[in-house]
Amino acid sequence: MQTSFTLAQLADPHVAESEKILRKCVHCGFCTATCPTYVTLGNELDSPRGRIYLIKDMLENGRPADKEVVTHIDRCLSCLACMTTCPSGVNYMHLVDHARVHIENTYKRPLPDRMIRALLAAVLPYPGRFRAALKLARLGRPFARLFEAVGPLRPLAAMLRLAPTSIPQTSAKASPAVYPAAASGRRGRVAILTGCAQPVLDPGINEAAISLLIRLGVEVVVPQGEGCCGALVHHMGREEQALASARQNVDAWTREIENGGLDAIIITASGCGTTIKDYGFMLRLDPAYAEKAARISALAKDITEYLATLDLPEPAQKPGLTVAYHSACSMQHGQKITRQPKELLARAGFLLKEPREGHLCCGSAGTYNITQPEISAQLRDRKVKNIEATGADIIATGNIGCITQIASAAKLPIVHTVELLDWAYGGKRPAGVPEGRAALEAAE
Repeated sequence: MQTSFTLAQLADPHVAESEKILRKCVHCGFCTATCPTYVTLGNELDSPRGRIYLIKDMLENGRPADKEVVTHIDRCLSCLACMTTCPSGVNYMHLVDHARVHIENTYKRPLPDRMIRALLAAVLPYPGRFRAALKLARLGRPFARLFEAVGPLRPLAAMLRLAPTSIPQTSAKASPAVYPAAASGRRGRVAILTGCAQPVLDPGINEAAISLLIRLGVEVVVPQGEGCCGALVHHMGREEQALASARQNVDAWTREIENGGLDAIIITASGCGTTIKDYGFMLRLDPAYAEKAARISALAKDITEYLATLDLPEPAQKPGLTVAYHSACSMQHGQKITRQPKELLARAGFLLKEPREGHLCCGSAGTYNITQPEISAQLRDRKVKNIEATGADIIATGNIGCITQIASAAKLPIVHTVELLDWAYGGKRPAGVPEGRAALEAAE
């Protein structure tokens, strides 16, 4: 794609990076076939190619974002299916991230929109606040239908509907600690990200990961001083808040590297993993953090990515259940992890089913199911229909956002992949998951 930025504009490193990305686009349109919003809405401006044109026009002309640009950029899920499809290597993720920062800095949203986005940014990245907000949601749930009837307040209705009816107790494993390897002879030492939303919504995920790792001979550290990865605010264009979170985590993990060494930084929420693996790029212009951030990004591993590097023993049991594996967008498109989760599940004795249209997003996408509830619901229903058509016993995935989204409509139980692996290798059976075939046959 030909561009016409001035030398003065290109002196801005963010603009210069976006210009390089724009030049790679050849207008082929392959991205439209795999873009969830284009497939759903049929509007060229709601495709990656259409958004690229809007972003190019906005940045080249150095003008503030307008309502049209904001509407179509806000509808982007950042699922990154377009990057998997693109034959030219267009880094749409970095381009749309830059556009979101530009929107945040130059566009004044309507008051209800500003208030809802400010609320999300002030609550979701902080587990204590998030837990308190979920408790308050019980009182607000009866008003969901009222909020649904008022257009600008529909995100509030979506928030209330997504809030769980019960909240798990805080896990002791969410606090800073060191969990020594149980097996004789330590095979590795890793840090694990606790995160923000996941320890509130489903603390059992990290409990299962820690349990499995220490049984396999890996020492696990829950570091002092880590927090939200920054993904939620990063995708809202709140760049300074996102970078502050990134720096906080880089400092926390760097201390662990210097004190005891780390073989990996384990992440059990793939949405967080995509962002942490991008810390090196996000902090590339910060001389105090550029090198450290790149080191952290290189150490970041999804739990399945790390487990696939270990010489695993034979499973303690092979449940034999049929699993519909939902590959989160941040896993398959953001991190290009497609093989390891399925191979690990199959080796653990599960029968794998892959739903149709596995490349399409479930509609969760961070806060998307709150800020864009109508499109999100259409994508969720499409995803659930395809999953349930597999005839599986359970659903497995690697991202808490997908778990929450799919669980809001699916009849099948849905759990994190690592919970099934922990069970197969001697851990406890995940809540809501039926007993394995072997156990049922033995009972008969």
